[in-house]
Amino acid sequence: MGDTTSNDRKKPSSKLPEAGSAPRGCLIAVLVLLFVYAGNLLYQNLTFQTKEVTWTEFRDEMLFRQKVASITVVNKETAEITIRDENLGEGLFSDIEQGTPGPHFVLTIGSLENFETAVSEARSLAERPDEAVEMRYETRSDWIGDAVSWLLPLLLLVGIWLFILNRMNPMGGLGRGGGNVFDFGKSGAKVFTPSESKVNFSQVAGMKEVKVEMLEIVDFLKNPGRYTRLGAKIPKGVILIGPPGTGKTLLAKAVAGEAGVPFISMSGSEFVEMFVGVGASRVRDLFLKAKEQAPSIIFIDEIDAIGRSRSQSISLQTNDERENTLNQLLNEMDGFEANTGVIVLAATNRGEVLDRALLRPGRFDRQIYIQLPTLIERQAIFGVHLKPLKLGDDVSVEALASQTPGFSGADIANICNEAALIAARHNKDAVEMSDFHAATDRIIAGLERRSQIISEEEKRIIAYHEAGHATASWYLPKADQLLKVSIIPRGKALGAAWYTPEEHHIYTRREFVDRISAALGGRAAEELVFSEISSNALDDLERVTKLAYTMVAYYGLSKELGNLSYYDSTGEYSQSLQKPYSEETARKIDKAVAEIVENAYSQTLALLKTHRDELDALAALLIDRETVYLDDLRKIFSSPPIRESGETGSELAQGQDEFPQ
Repeated sequence: MGDTTSNDRKKPSSKLPEAGSAPRGCLIAVLVLLFVYAGNLLYQNLTFQTKEVTWTEFRDEMLFRQKVASITVVNKETAEITIRDENLGEGLFSDIEQGTPGPHFVLTIGSLENFETAVSEARSLAERPDEAVEMRYETRSDWIGDAVSWLLPLLLLVGIWLFILNRMNPMGGLGRGGGNVFDFGKSGAKVFTPSESKVNFSQVAGMKEVKVEMLEIVDFLKNPGRYTRLGAKIPKGVILIGPPGTGKTLLAKAVAGEAGVPFISMSGSEFVEMFVGVGASRVRDLFLKAKEQAPSIIFIDEIDAIGRSRSQSISLQTNDERENTLNQLLNEMDGFEANTGVIVLAATNRGEVLDRALLRPGRFDRQIYIQLPTLIERQAIFGVHLKPLKLGDDVSVEALASQTPGFSGADIANICNEAALIAARHNKDAVEMSDFHAATDRIIAGLERRSQIISEEEKRIIAYHEAGHATASWYLPKADQLLKVSIIPRGKALGAAWYTPEEHHIYTRREFVDRISAALGGRAAEELVFSEISSNALDDLERVTKLAYTMVAYYGLSKELGNLSYYDSTGEYSQSLQKPYSEETARKIDKAVAEIVENAYSQTLALLKTHRDELDALAALLIDRETVYLDDLRKIFSSPPIRESGETGSELAQGQDEFPQ
């Protein structure tokens, strides 16, 4: 109890204003002014029990009949009329008791000149001088009404402005970093203290080589003298480049957690706002915070939002505010010494679009490429994400890793979570291997749509289409090994074939051609069986076209073009209006692509004619069972696939193969 009390006493008494406090205060001020104004009007109405009369009533019933004692003209706009005391309580004035002080009526003056003329005529009709109407002129000022009339619009404008600023700030206050309106130039970066940075390298599975690089940064932050005594300079910045979901942000947090230093995190998109100069101001504030807390780590996620190339080829997409922000970032990274204890980490999925000035030595000295995890790394990642799950006895980490080639760490985490949800949906006591298979199928191909109505004729076409894929891939030596075939609609697909592709880093021309032939198996089967083709091959044709163009234009795997590649690793041509080759070369590329696809299609058609019996048997089994697994496939096909054994996995037939580009 004593420790708790002492800690409570040490807490500062000052608190930041709550989100929306300023707009709420402005609204209260407006309401107070409105209440004051309304109270003033009510007071006037209660004080002066006057009744408004028309010009006709005033002229005929009051003025010309000599019943008006006095008239007070106020601000040349209204006239306050007092009736003679002897006329009160009778006729038009029966509801006014004698002795009631005036004014008794009020009249809005349309024209002051006409009003004065009528009063003059009434005076001339008076038989006695004492019956003449007394006229007075007064100028009155309603200071409360005047104040409200110009303060209310001003306060409304200020309130709207504060409300907009409050909504713009994701932190909930009026500006970034606090409740001050003018704090929108602050960086608003999230600062994680060493006690809050609970991520370390033990939670980052795989990436052994990357960890070795990052451990050097950790060692410098812990023991800077070990390097500075030899005159060495630690890199100012390290940029992590890799596909989405490979753990770049997690790795940066782990570096901070291992080093035990403050971790200042901010997204690249948070620097740029609609106000000119705000991005540069936030960059300055970010580096100022880091220097004040040195040794520390600055982490800029998605740095391509501000670090895009300023090349002339993308001049149509220039943005002055973004370029000013980038210039300030370059200046700040040049402005501090290498051994000040501040290290900048950045992450991006698109390293090819970054400006060269940002990547030069002295700024981001090191570029670390993070690839998709290998089989062994996937096993380690599964081991991390399977810990919180209650697993069945049949779950094998090795089998799960082998069935997920090309999956990132985020994909694996999604599979584990989806499998747990499926198991809970079926009221199981543990997550079984079948749940992981179902989760993998759902993530790859989408949710099953068994309720979709498909006619018998369409079902037969789909069955032969998928059987064509399976038969072609079974007998093509360089195609992926078949795992199962299904005609159950999933996502946008009406059917799918799952494969177990080997993980390659290099692809030969024969492998490209066999993959194209396998993808054309569905259309070839339709032509062979039904003597006509359908629209069911859209995804296949898209994939085939991309593969063929990649062979010809990128990898130089065609005889027509030879050893030429038009792949642009810098990303400049992809964002410009011109191509890196002439129209004649474009025609050669189109011709070469068409020949490759046509030859592959002829090869597939001939193969299916040779194995027509197996094609019919598989299609019939698909119509009966809807899903056919590997054991049944081995019974249908006469011989096993001719291919070398290798590391296997699970992948959807349409649109899932990715080649290095």
